[in-house]
This record gives sequence, C-alpha cells and structure tokens, in this order.
Amino acid sequence: MNVEELLDLMEETLEEGTSVPFAATKRVVDVERCRDIIDEVRNNLPDELRDSKKIVSDREQIVRTAQQEADNIIKQAEERARVLVSDQEITKRAQKAAVEIVNAAQNQAKELNRASATYCESILKNSEEVLARSVADIKNTRMNLRNVASRDMRGAKKPKP
Repeated sequence: MNVEELLDLMEETLEEGTSVPFAATKRVVDVERCRDIIDEVRNNLPDELRDSKKIVSDREQIVRTAQQEADNIIKQAEERARVLVSDQEITKRAQKAAVEIVNAAQNQAKELNRASATYCESILKNSEEVLARSVADIKNTRMNLRNVASRDMRGAKKPKP
C-alpha cells in the first residue's frame, strides 16, 4: 500500500470507531490497528527521505577525499620539484612547473568540492520536494478528518424525532 492508501485506511479506522456517549466527537478505536497503519506509513515513506541522510554523510566523505587527493597532488608536486632542483635553470623550470601543478591541484580540488556540493544540493532539493508533497498530503488528510468530524458533530446536534 502507498502512503495515501494507508491514510485512507487510518481514516476508515477512525470512522468505524464506536462513538462515546455524550461526546459526539470522541470515538473508541482499535489502537493496535492504528499503530500498525502508522508503522506501515513510516515504512512506505519515500526512499529519498532515508537516502538524504546518507547523501549528507557521503558529501562529507567526498569533500574529505577531494582534500586528501589535493594534498597528495601538492605533495607529489613538491617532491617532484625538489628532485628537479639541481642547478639554477632547472630550479627555475621546476619552480614554474611546481606552481602550475599546485594551481592545477587546487583547481581540481575546487572543482571536486563544487561538484560534490552541487550533487548533494540536487539530492537534498529532491528530498525536500518529496517531503513537501508528503506534508501537503498529510495536511489535506487532516483537513478531511476535521471536516468529517465537523459534519458528524453537526449531525449529532440535531434532535431526532
């Protein structure tokens, strides 16, 4: 069953409840059945909700990995530059190459950070939209329940001949 069907089942359970004497808006319902339905709703929530937590954690790992890669590239560039340093001309070329490698590594690290942030933002936005739709569905269901309860209450106030 999907969430919508489960909410309909919850509404049916509430409607089937026995009215409490002298309290038109109060009903006795099967608590276990309601709890089972709530558990099913939780189990049927979109996977995006569960995935969003993992994505946030994955983003942090991606950023750490990107930083480690950048650090490794920088270290390799520095080591390579040290090896190339033997005389003045080689030193100049090595320093220039090292700066280029460091700049390339920093640019690559920035790009990895940007790409991971963009990816995470996209997934979180999708999760937010799914959550917003779910919240809207829940609000509509609650409003329907109130309307039904209100109609029942109006019907209960009318004296019967």
